[in-house]
Amino acid sequence: MRNKQIWIALGLLALLSLVVAACGPAVPEPTPTTAAAEAEEDEAPAEVDEAPAESDAEAPAEGEAMDDVFTVAFIYIGQPGDLGWTYEHDRGRLMLEEALGASVETIVVPDVPEGPDAEKAIRDVVVAGADAVFTTSFGYMDPTLTVAQEFPDVYFEHCSGYQTADNMSTYFGRIYQPRYLSGIVAGSMTENNFIGYVAAFPIPEVIRGINAFTLGVQSVNPDAEVHVVWTNTWYDPVKEREAAEALLDEGADIITQHQDTTEPQKAAAERGMLSIGYDSDMAQFVGDTVLTSPIWNWGPYYISTIEAMQNGTWETHQYWGGLEDDVVELAPLSPEVPEDVAGLVEAEKDVLVNGDTDVFCGPILDQEGNEMVAEGECIADGDMLGMNWFVEGVIGTIPSE
Repeated sequence: MRNKQIWIALGLLALLSLVVAACGPAVPEPTPTTAAAEAEEDEAPAEVDEAPAESDAEAPAEGEAMDDVFTVAFIYIGQPGDLGWTYEHDRGRLMLEEALGASVETIVVPDVPEGPDAEKAIRDVVVAGADAVFTTSFGYMDPTLTVAQEFPDVYFEHCSGYQTADNMSTYFGRIYQPRYLSGIVAGSMTENNFIGYVAAFPIPEVIRGINAFTLGVQSVNPDAEVHVVWTNTWYDPVKEREAAEALLDEGADIITQHQDTTEPQKAAAERGMLSIGYDSDMAQFVGDTVLTSPIWNWGPYYISTIEAMQNGTWETHQYWGGLEDDVVELAPLSPEVPEDVAGLVEAEKDVLVNGDTDVFCGPILDQEGNEMVAEGECIADGDMLGMNWFVEGVIGTIPSE
């Protein structure tokens, strides 16, 4: 295992030394790591039902002979220290190492921009010996598919996309479900019916989250409004704090967001206001003014997926798990949340887990009052994944691309 790790590291260093500055920001060096080594050192989209992309690639054969150690690479948009999106993917990676022990080793490549650099980073880890690659941002979809078609004997998993191949799957979670539950908390606790939402990019994933949150708000407080400000960032503490402060200046008494930073929560706390986090349980970083957070839990998916690859049962798929799979969760409620609100949230969670209904079931109106979903009907997955309109109660517009 250790010899393989050394050669992977040397190979990656050699490959990455060829990065040309004119191609854009240099791709950070991958960090090979194994559970044993760590012990020694003492840590949004088109529709899901579209036809998979055409590919001549063949998935690794069932029962195919494998090395003693299965090498898994993770391509990250940011640093694990962002305390948000990348932090949770890396927490899942560590769960994978702990669960499967010496049978796996992992390679981490952080701070990879979406675009040409992503394709190079993905190809580099494959050439260096990765058996499987997880690419963890929507903008990595096309680069992942390109490299997957070049290397049919390697497994590829892309987070939040929709294109697949024989050796490439997609995976995501129904984070809109805990978003809806967090909206119930916000709608119950706002005092002036002005809730601020710091939004990332105007893509279906973000729009769907805003809508789910607003539906939760309005289910308990039809007079409350959700005001949206766009930053066009995934992780920019300065811009995201400024957007939160602008919403607070306008009168928001609760702030939430769809980025990786904790700055909107900190800005709210500094003003004596409340907030809803995202990605991770942001109360652990900010305090009880964070009422709750819709959070990711990637460990179970990473463990089961790698086990399937190792035992030859993996097949290409499009995974979109919900609360029932524990891949998405609602963080514990703050002591600031009254007991009756906590009880309502728990009851609504049970309904979603049991599958009795879902967040986007009618009647649902858009901003103009048009009926988008009739009573007794629910939006199909494909339409949810392509969502490009706001529900009633959202104040703001969706910028054109």
